[in-house]
Amino acid sequence: MRKLINVFFVAAGLLFTANMASAQQKLGHINSEEVFANLPEAKTAQTTLETLGKQKQADIDAMIKEYQSKMAAAEAKQKTLSEANKETVGKELQAAGQELQDLEKRITDARTKASQDIGTKQGELFQPIQAKVATAISAVAKEKGLAYVFDIANGQGGNNLVFWDGGDDITAAVKSKLGITATAAKPAAPKK
Repeated sequence: MRKLINVFFVAAGLLFTANMASAQQKLGHINSEEVFANLPEAKTAQTTLETLGKQKQADIDAMIKEYQSKMAAAEAKQKTLSEANKETVGKELQAAGQELQDLEKRITDARTKASQDIGTKQGELFQPIQAKVATAISAVAKEKGLAYVFDIANGQGGNNLVFWDGGDDITAAVKSKLGITATAAKPAAPKK
Protein backbone atom coordinates (compact mmCIF):
# COMPACT_ATOMS: atom_id res chain seq x y z
CA MET A 1 0.00 0.00 0.00
CA ARG A 2 2.83 2.34 0.88
CA LYS A 3 4.44 1.60 -2.48
CA LEU A 4 1.18 2.45 -4.26
CA ILE A 5 0.99 5.79 -2.42
CA ASN A 6 4.59 6.57 -3.39
CA VAL A 7 3.83 5.75 -7.02
CA PHE A 8 0.77 8.04 -6.86
CA PHE A 9 2.81 10.95 -5.50
CA VAL A 10 5.56 10.45 -8.08
CA ALA A 11 2.96 10.36 -10.88
CA ALA A 12 1.23 13.47 -9.52
CA GLY A 13 4.58 15.24 -9.30
CA LEU A 14 5.45 14.32 -12.86
CA LEU A 15 2.05 15.52 -14.05
CA PHE A 16 2.44 18.79 -12.18
CA THR A 17 5.95 19.27 -13.59
CA ALA A 18 4.73 18.45 -17.10
CA ASN A 19 1.87 20.95 -16.75
CA MET A 20 4.26 23.68 -15.58
CA ALA A 21 6.70 22.89 -18.41
CA SER A 22 3.98 22.94 -21.05
CA ALA A 23 2.69 26.25 -19.76
CA GLN A 24 6.13 27.74 -20.34
CA GLN A 25 6.92 26.15 -23.69
CA LYS A 26 4.98 26.12 -26.94
CA LEU A 27 3.72 22.78 -28.20
CA GLY A 28 2.84 21.73 -31.72
CA HIS A 29 1.61 18.64 -33.50
CA ILE A 30 1.88 17.10 -36.92
CA ASN A 31 0.16 14.30 -38.77
CA SER A 32 3.11 12.55 -40.41
CA GLU A 33 0.78 10.17 -42.27
CA GLU A 34 -0.74 13.12 -44.09
CA VAL A 35 2.71 14.48 -44.97
CA PHE A 36 3.95 11.12 -46.28
CA ALA A 37 0.67 10.45 -48.13
CA ASN A 38 1.20 13.65 -50.12
CA LEU A 39 4.97 13.44 -50.61
CA PRO A 40 5.76 12.30 -54.18
CA GLU A 41 9.04 10.64 -53.12
CA ALA A 42 7.20 8.55 -50.54
CA LYS A 43 4.59 7.48 -53.10
CA THR A 44 7.34 6.48 -55.54
CA ALA A 45 9.24 4.59 -52.84
CA GLN A 46 6.06 2.73 -51.80
CA THR A 47 5.36 1.75 -55.41
CA THR A 48 8.94 0.52 -55.80
CA LEU A 49 8.61 -1.59 -52.63
CA GLU A 50 5.28 -3.04 -53.77
CA THR A 51 6.79 -3.97 -57.15
CA LEU A 52 9.77 -5.62 -55.48
CA GLY A 53 7.46 -7.52 -53.14
CA LYS A 54 5.36 -8.78 -56.06
CA GLN A 55 8.48 -9.94 -57.92
CA LYS A 56 9.78 -11.80 -54.88
CA GLN A 57 6.36 -13.38 -54.28
CA ALA A 58 6.13 -14.47 -57.94
CA ASP A 59 9.50 -16.24 -57.60
CA ILE A 60 8.36 -17.97 -54.42
CA ASP A 61 5.01 -18.90 -55.99
CA ALA A 62 6.88 -20.50 -58.92
CA MET A 63 8.91 -22.61 -56.47
CA ILE A 64 5.74 -23.59 -54.60
CA LYS A 65 4.11 -24.62 -57.87
CA GLU A 66 7.19 -26.72 -58.72
CA TYR A 67 7.02 -28.28 -55.25
CA GLN A 68 3.33 -29.13 -55.67
CA SER A 69 3.98 -30.63 -59.09
CA LYS A 70 6.84 -32.79 -57.80
CA MET A 71 4.77 -33.81 -54.78
CA ALA A 72 1.93 -34.93 -57.07
CA ALA A 73 4.41 -36.89 -59.21
CA ALA A 74 5.85 -38.56 -56.10
CA GLU A 75 2.37 -39.46 -54.87
CA ALA A 76 1.53 -40.94 -58.29
CA LYS A 77 4.79 -42.90 -58.24
CA GLN A 78 3.93 -44.15 -54.73
CA LYS A 79 0.72 -45.68 -56.11
CA THR A 80 2.75 -47.75 -58.60
CA LEU A 81 4.87 -49.31 -55.86
CA SER A 82 4.61 -53.11 -55.78
CA GLU A 83 6.68 -56.06 -54.66
CA ALA A 84 8.03 -56.48 -58.19
CA ASN A 85 9.34 -52.93 -58.58
CA LYS A 86 9.96 -52.23 -54.88
CA GLU A 87 13.71 -51.69 -55.26
CA THR A 88 13.60 -49.41 -58.32
CA VAL A 89 10.52 -47.39 -57.34
CA GLY A 90 11.71 -47.24 -53.72
CA LYS A 91 14.96 -45.57 -54.82
CA GLU A 92 13.05 -43.17 -57.06
CA LEU A 93 10.71 -42.27 -54.20
CA GLN A 94 13.66 -41.75 -51.87
CA ALA A 95 15.31 -39.43 -54.44
CA ALA A 96 12.00 -37.57 -54.92
CA GLY A 97 11.65 -37.18 -51.14
CA GLN A 98 15.14 -35.69 -50.91
CA GLU A 99 14.39 -33.38 -53.84
CA LEU A 100 11.18 -32.23 -52.13
CA GLN A 101 13.06 -31.53 -48.89
CA ASP A 102 15.68 -29.53 -50.80
CA LEU A 103 12.98 -27.57 -52.60
CA GLU A 104 11.17 -26.93 -49.33
CA LYS A 105 14.41 -25.51 -47.88
CA ARG A 106 14.91 -23.34 -50.97
CA ILE A 107 11.39 -21.96 -50.54
CA THR A 108 12.02 -21.18 -46.87
CA ASP A 109 15.37 -19.57 -47.71
CA ALA A 110 13.78 -17.57 -50.54
CA ARG A 111 11.09 -16.24 -48.17
CA THR A 112 13.71 -15.20 -45.63
CA LYS A 113 15.89 -13.57 -48.30
CA ALA A 114 12.89 -11.79 -49.83
CA SER A 115 11.94 -10.37 -46.45
CA GLN A 116 15.53 -9.21 -45.87
CA ASP A 117 15.79 -7.71 -49.37
CA ILE A 118 12.53 -5.81 -48.95
CA GLY A 119 13.61 -4.55 -45.52
CA THR A 120 16.94 -3.40 -46.91
CA LYS A 121 15.28 -1.68 -49.87
CA GLN A 122 12.76 -0.03 -47.55
CA GLY A 123 15.61 1.40 -45.50
CA GLU A 124 17.44 2.61 -48.61
CA LEU A 125 14.31 4.27 -50.01
CA PHE A 126 12.73 5.74 -46.88
CA GLN A 127 15.73 6.81 -44.82
CA PRO A 128 16.48 9.87 -46.99
CA ILE A 129 12.77 10.71 -47.17
CA GLN A 130 12.41 10.49 -43.39
CA ALA A 131 15.51 12.67 -42.98
CA LYS A 132 14.04 15.24 -45.39
CA VAL A 133 10.73 15.31 -43.47
CA ALA A 134 12.55 15.51 -40.11
CA THR A 135 14.58 18.49 -41.39
CA ALA A 136 11.37 20.23 -42.54
CA ILE A 137 9.67 19.54 -39.18
CA SER A 138 12.69 20.92 -37.33
CA ALA A 139 12.79 24.04 -39.51
CA VAL A 140 9.07 24.76 -39.08
CA ALA A 141 9.25 24.12 -35.32
CA LYS A 142 12.15 26.59 -35.00
CA GLU A 143 10.32 29.17 -37.15
CA LYS A 144 7.26 28.89 -34.91
CA GLY A 145 9.26 28.79 -31.66
CA LEU A 146 7.97 25.36 -30.67
CA ALA A 147 9.74 23.41 -27.95
CA TYR A 148 7.94 20.12 -28.69
CA VAL A 149 6.14 18.67 -31.69
CA PHE A 150 4.00 15.57 -31.25
CA ASP A 151 3.09 13.22 -34.08
CA ILE A 152 -0.64 12.48 -34.02
CA ALA A 153 -0.62 9.99 -36.92
CA ASN A 154 -2.65 6.84 -36.32
CA GLY A 155 0.11 4.53 -37.61
CA GLN A 156 2.61 5.62 -34.97
CA GLY A 157 2.01 2.55 -32.79
CA GLY A 158 -0.05 3.99 -29.97
CA ASN A 159 0.35 7.63 -31.02
CA ASN A 160 2.75 10.01 -29.40
CA LEU A 161 -0.18 12.05 -28.12
CA VAL A 162 -3.69 10.91 -27.31
CA PHE A 163 -5.25 14.27 -26.54
CA TRP A 164 -4.38 17.83 -27.29
CA ASP A 165 -6.14 21.07 -26.67
CA GLY A 166 -4.65 23.75 -28.81
CA GLY A 167 -1.05 23.84 -29.83
CA ASP A 168 0.01 24.60 -33.36
CA ASP A 169 -0.79 22.08 -36.10
CA ILE A 170 2.29 22.36 -38.28
CA THR A 171 1.27 19.69 -40.81
CA ALA A 172 0.40 22.27 -43.50
CA ALA A 173 3.58 24.27 -42.86
CA VAL A 174 5.76 21.15 -43.15
CA LYS A 175 3.95 20.13 -46.34
CA SER A 176 4.56 23.61 -47.69
CA LYS A 177 8.25 23.46 -46.68
CA LEU A 178 8.49 20.18 -48.62
CA GLY A 179 6.80 21.72 -51.66
CA ILE A 180 3.59 19.70 -51.28
CA THR A 181 0.64 21.66 -52.58
CA ALA A 182 -1.99 18.91 -52.89
CA THR A 183 -4.50 18.54 -50.09
CA ALA A 184 -5.68 15.11 -51.23
CA ALA A 185 -5.06 11.86 -49.35
CA LYS A 186 -5.69 13.33 -45.92
CA PRO A 187 -5.93 10.48 -43.37
CA ALA A 188 -8.79 10.46 -40.90
CA ALA A 189 -8.28 12.70 -37.88
CA PRO A 190 -7.51 10.93 -34.62
CA LYS A 191 -10.21 10.98 -31.95
CA LYS A 192 -9.66 13.37 -29.10
